[in-house]
Amino acid sequence: MKDMKIGFIGQGFIGKNMADDFMNRGYSVVRYSLESEYSLNRDQISVCDIVFVAVPTPTTKLGFDSRAIISALSLIGKGKTAVIKSTLVPGFTRSLQTQFPEITIIHSPEFLREKFAAEDTRSPERTIIGVAERNSRIEEIIKTLLDILPKAEKELICTYEEAELIKYGGNCFLAMKVVYMNLVYNFSQVLNADYDIISSGIGSDKRIGMSHMKVIDSSGTDTVAGRGAGGHCFPKDLAAFRKSYEALVKDDEMGGQLLRVLEEKNIDLLRGSNKDIELLNQIYDIR
Repeated sequence: MKDMKIGFIGQGFIGKNMADDFMNRGYSVVRYSLESEYSLNRDQISVCDIVFVAVPTPTTKLGFDSRAIISALSLIGKGKTAVIKSTLVPGFTRSLQTQFPEITIIHSPEFLREKFAAEDTRSPERTIIGVAERNSRIEEIIKTLLDILPKAEKELICTYEEAELIKYGGNCFLAMKVVYMNLVYNFSQVLNADYDIISSGIGSDKRIGMSHMKVIDSSGTDTVAGRGAGGHCFPKDLAAFRKSYEALVKDDEMGGQLLRVLEEKNIDLLRGSNKDIELLNQIYDIR
């Protein structure tokens, strides 16, 4: 396995930490990104046996932006394997496999915490591997990936669509939890009750837990101690998930309305505390 050449497209906190981990474990690594340090490695990607793709997939005013993914996949050599770590809207990975039939596409969403990315890369809780179908060739690729990736507590093989919804479903659930606890916080202020005591009592329920209970923090893309589900993932994923739901689940108007109200309340919290305003403008054109 150590004779394989492993490529990484994108050197943000996901791609960089993954490439560092593989290099530290003795693999031959090729890094390509638009930064000058790695931009000259573009042509080397085509000879890599497996290429991990970790490029931005932002949600913009026009919707899900797939340009960076499509550009990255065009660099991968015929017969090679692309492992997409970027977040992809439900249904999109299968269309990519149709568009690039000469390579094998795997969707393996990332679950790294940005502040603990190196640690989470070395010791992941989950490895999700989404595939188009199960056959002998795909089974060999799956086995190879599980052999070369750090061992995770949970390893799950599933379809593209299941992998996509695991990522979006998890992120949007946590964003919903943040928004909901902000409502609990509002209630606590009216009653002159201590929110820290309330959240501690709720979070001690093992079914709920203490994560994403902090309602005033600076965990967004700026240093403003604001409110709402901010940062690089939650706002864009809420917007993309809601748009996809409305487009694909046409017989559930109330579900779409629920997601829209959740999204609007989160925008209200972020704007009201001046948190991640530039990010909101990229997604919604909000000032």
